[in-house]
Amino acid sequence: MTRTATRTHDAAVWQAAALVLGYPDERLLADLPAVRQMLGYASPAQAASLERVLEHLSTTPLPEAQAAYVETFDTRRRHNLYLTYFAHGDTRKRGVALLRFKQAYLAAGFDLAADELPDHLCVVLEFAATVDQEQGRTLMLDHRAGLELLRLSLIESGSPWAGAVEAVCATLPALRGDERDAVRRLAAEGPPAEEVGLSPYGGPAFDARLHEARAATDLPMPTVRSGAR
Repeated sequence: MTRTATRTHDAAVWQAAALVLGYPDERLLADLPAVRQMLGYASPAQAASLERVLEHLSTTPLPEAQAAYVETFDTRRRHNLYLTYFAHGDTRKRGVALLRFKQAYLAAGFDLAADELPDHLCVVLEFAATVDQEQGRTLMLDHRAGLELLRLSLIESGSPWAGAVEAVCATLPALRGDERDAVRRLAAEGPPAEEVGLSPYGGPAFDARLHEARAATDLPMPTVRSGAR
């Protein structure tokens, strides 16, 4: 695959995932045919992963899909769509990490809406797909352990949104040994603000699935409802 073809392929996967990982509403349902067209640029495996999400969204009554989305992403720490939370919890270091995202967007001329946090996965994917692929990829790789833990957690829970994160992780390089170790530590310990008093993330399924990896709550903050703009 040529570099140009790879860039087109990755952008299509990221844009499609940015859309389907957003809060389900009438606008998202109207966009599903366009998302399916994007899958023509993805690899067969990634298209199949994303198609599972599209099938769920297109066949599930909207109120039911909305309730499932809230239950999945708003009540489970392991299903967090805010990438810096995994690495920094609610510590001061997270503020510095968020600033880096904002600076990357500002340098690229990316206009972030006032109600969006810069580390939300949908925002990062839209930025990577439509503005600056290399910088967007770097932001994802910098938070690879959290992204991979999100993928594994969604698979383990049987979430219909797992396919979107699987497709995103498949656009990234295979996990190295130190990255797999970082995912295991994160699964066992949780983010820094939650090292004490909360049960760890991990379970036996995580280690087994890490060997197969190709690539990657109760939050005191608002959930981005719009997904990608």
